[in-house]
Order: sequence, then structure tokens, then C-alpha cells
Amino acid sequence: MAQRIYNFNAGPATLPLPVLQEIRDELIDFHGSGMSILEISHRSKWFEEVLDDAIVRTKRLLKLDDRYHVLFLQGGASMQFCMVPMNLALEGRPLDYIDTGTWSTKAIKEARIQGKQVNVIASSEDREYTYIPGQFEVDPDAAYLHLTSNNTIRGTQWHQFPNTGKVPLVSDMSSDIFSRVFDPAPFGCFYAGAQKNAGPAGVTLVVMRDDMVERCPENIPTMLKYSTYASKKSMFNTPPCFGIYVVQLVTKWLEETMGGIEKMAALNRKKAELLYACIDREDFYRGTADADSRSFMNVTFRLADPDLESKFISEATAAGLGGLKGHRSVGGCRASIYNALPLEGVEALVQFMRDFVRTNG
Repeated sequence: MAQRIYNFNAGPATLPLPVLQEIRDELIDFHGSGMSILEISHRSKWFEEVLDDAIVRTKRLLKLDDRYHVLFLQGGASMQFCMVPMNLALEGRPLDYIDTGTWSTKAIKEARIQGKQVNVIASSEDREYTYIPGQFEVDPDAAYLHLTSNNTIRGTQWHQFPNTGKVPLVSDMSSDIFSRVFDPAPFGCFYAGAQKNAGPAGVTLVVMRDDMVERCPENIPTMLKYSTYASKKSMFNTPPCFGIYVVQLVTKWLEETMGGIEKMAALNRKKAELLYACIDREDFYRGTADADSRSFMNVTFRLADPDLESKFISEATAAGLGGLKGHRSVGGCRASIYNALPLEGVEALVQFMRDFVRTNG
């Protein structure tokens, strides 16, 4: 097998090596079935055990009580941008949104397409989404407040979620699910495309409280209703079986190898602080997000001389540090340091950055 690189891609992103090895070992004959996980029936006892374990481990890791449903859907977070307002809006009541970049902007657009009354109560667009807004007022009559917990493109993150009183929080947590401890109680719903921090592309994790499921109207298509999936434990139709299996293995790795989210969060903070310290130490590099809004998942930065950025990325790739090119909409550099990216990978990147300064500074 060719040597694996340190993978800093933003998504699809790196997966834990032990998970990949377990997939490899089980791929031909899954648990003595004589079939691959890609071939077994989604109604079989083998897959039912996978699904049940993925749900139980997710609830345990996120400290979810019995009010919450763990659903596995398809269509990515982008499908949730339309499903959330379609299912969770309430007649005559506004929908509050906070705009912190591309993904929240898309969510706002999808709600407006449906003719919903959308209030953008705060935005960081005025400074190119380089910070998390701190001053805003939630409408106490709003059906929900939607925000994006971590912004992969601009490298910002909510480090404290707003107090919304009785208004349910709804969040796109695609890029920082399972990465830190938070209180789920204020959240009526949160969702995550798995391909950044929870599993592979093709499965979307949706966590929804009972009272939000009860909002789902009857007059929308069956496959777009959360109640369809909640009532059938994500098995109304053939679910994304392989993706759910990988999520199950990732949650097992988080629990049994990494020691849970508390320990994972401490390691993630250590990785981020190491990398930001390197960026701040040298005039050669410049972080793009405000210091108090910096993401612990996606570290975005520029070089003082933009003409050197392509050289930096190509030489890093040659050195086994892949995926450091910034999003096409903003350019620059980006290191995505999700759960599965080991501390050694960040240490290797920091050493490369120091060496690059010596040879090009």
C-alpha cells in the first residue's frame, strides 16, 4: 500500500485509519454473512445491528435524551436547507437566521424560495464573514433561529451558542459535529453532512426533538417530511447503508479509542492552538478570521506574498501534506483539522511552515 499522507481536505475529509482498516477487513465478508456490507439487505439482522448501534452511540456521545430522534438521510446539508423551513416553520411566525457565510447564505435562500418570512437578524458580510456576530436580538415569536456552527470556507466558529429563550435553535453542524461538548437542550434540530467529521459523503445525520417532529405538516411530499423518517427509524426506504455503517465505526472509534468527545475536544483545541501559534508567530503568514472567532476545525490563512501561495501548496503536497488549498471562492490556504487528523499531522504542517519561511522569507 502506498504511504498515506496527512489529509487536510475540507470534505470529503480524512477518516480515522482504524476505521478504514476495519472497513477493509470486513468488506468481503461482513460479520460472517458471506456478503459485503455493500450487498446485505437493509432489512437484515446484520444491518439492523449496525443502525441501532450508530443511533445508540450518537445519543451517548452527544448526551441526547429520549426526546431526540437520530435520523440518517440523504442529500447532504444542502437538502436540509430546504427541509428545515418546509417542516419546521409555523403559520404566521417569522424564521430568524444568522448569516456567517456561504452555507448560511444558501440556507436563507432556500427558506425564501418557499415564501417564508425570513429575518436575517445578524450578519458578518460587512467584513467578508471574518467574524461571528455578537450583537443581535432574537424575535421571541420566531419559529426557530438557524445558524451555521462552523464555517469551513471563512474559518470561523461559534464558541458559545446564543441564548434564545424559548425559541428553538436549529444548526448546520456539518463541520464540527462530534468535535466538542455542547448542551443539546436549546436545540430543536441540528444536522450534519457526514463527510467532514462523522463519516463519508452520502449520508446526513439529523438530530431532531419530538416537538419539532410534531410540527411536520401533512401537505408536503412524503420523502421530504422528517416525520416519515422518525416514524420508521430512517428505514422508510433503502437508507444509505454503507454511509451509516461508516458513521457507526466512527462513533465507536470516538468512544472506545479516543475516550469520548471531552477528550476529543481537548485534542482538537491543542491542534488548533499549535497551528494558530505558528501563523501568529511569523509575519510571513496571516490568519483570515478574527482571533475570537477562529475555527478549531478549519484554519484559514494567507501568505504575506500571495504569489507564494501556489508554491506553498504544491511543496506541501509533495511533502505529504495534502488538501491545503483554500476554497475556490476565497483562495488562500486552509488546513482542515477534523477529529481524524492526528496531532502528528499538525506538527508536521507546522514544521513545514517554519521551513518554508526560512527558504522563502
